[in-house]
Amino acid sequence: MLRQHLLFATLLAVVFLRCVTPARESSEERKPVYVVRRADSAPALDGRWGGPVWRGADTLAVTHFLPESTEGLPDSGHRPKTEARVLYDAKGLYVRFRVKDRYVRSVETEYHGRVWEDAAAEFFVQPKAERGYFNFEINCGGTMLLSYHENPGYQGPVARKDGGVPWELASQVVIEHSMPEVVDPEMTEPVEWHIAYFVPFALLEAYVGPLGDVSGQVWGANFYKIAETNSHPHFGAWSPILEGVNFHSPQFFGVIRFSD
Repeated sequence: MLRQHLLFATLLAVVFLRCVTPARESSEERKPVYVVRRADSAPALDGRWGGPVWRGADTLAVTHFLPESTEGLPDSGHRPKTEARVLYDAKGLYVRFRVKDRYVRSVETEYHGRVWEDAAAEFFVQPKAERGYFNFEINCGGTMLLSYHENPGYQGPVARKDGGVPWELASQVVIEHSMPEVVDPEMTEPVEWHIAYFVPFALLEAYVGPLGDVSGQVWGANFYKIAETNSHPHFGAWSPILEGVNFHSPQFFGVIRFSD
């Protein structure tokens, strides 16, 4: 009988402790991690997802969709299968998206235009924790928007002001795309499209300073799929946005770790 009373008292204590001190998993512990592999040679920027060099890259998936856009546009429930791969070498980053999509429309053709309204894939990256982040937004037709957003708390010297990256630098990004530059009217049938591009480290260093050998470094990043004004709007992320509906939320970026 005494043993039963002791066991009951122990169970009550455990329940009490769980009630007054609920276990909380920090947002840091929930952040996904992607390992960026080093490429022995520059991967081809073409439509081959499984090209000989790209096969050495890990694959991530965009699976966390937001209920609406920052403008209040509701999510349509469309869930295009969106995957990404990233490789690096001494010169820079190689980024590739593969999207199994539907309801595809893409009309923006001007650099730094409203590409997020089209069928687009986006890569936000923060090379240094104390500094800002870049947003590479590219629609399925290969048109890019590129900006740099400085960390508001950073007090050190800056080489360039934040804002839209001038074309003289942005033009260093080499982009390949599988869809026509303009897709209009909207394609309602299922379609698979790709974008692949090269980002030189020199472009990033123009804002955040020398990066050195990136092997072993840990950066912040997120990967997105968006189409804001198509018939089926959707707003997907790789690393979950836990508060709000804004892609520009570096506090919720995941982790990319460069292999040695």
